[in-house]
Amino acid sequence: MTVNTDILVPMTEANQNFSKVARLVDESGMAVILKNNKPRYVVVDFAEYDQIQSFQVQRWERVGAAADRLIAENLETFQELAK
Repeated sequence: MTVNTDILVPMTEANQNFSKVARLVDESGMAVILKNNKPRYVVVDFAEYDQIQSFQVQRWERVGAAADRLIAENLETFQELAK
């Protein structure tokens, strides 16, 4: 994953100047806060966060459907193993 270095903000600077972080989010859609010189936190616009949440819900629905399918396909085996 590549990160735009223009949106990196050290933790100390984010603590001292959060308005800079907010401005980066307004301009670029996100800001990455560094902790110990490593990307640790992402600040995103709320609309972006809402979209991320929607993708996560869809992913878990697909995982649940796949799990249900595997259980249904192998139900006899699972029941035998449960004895």
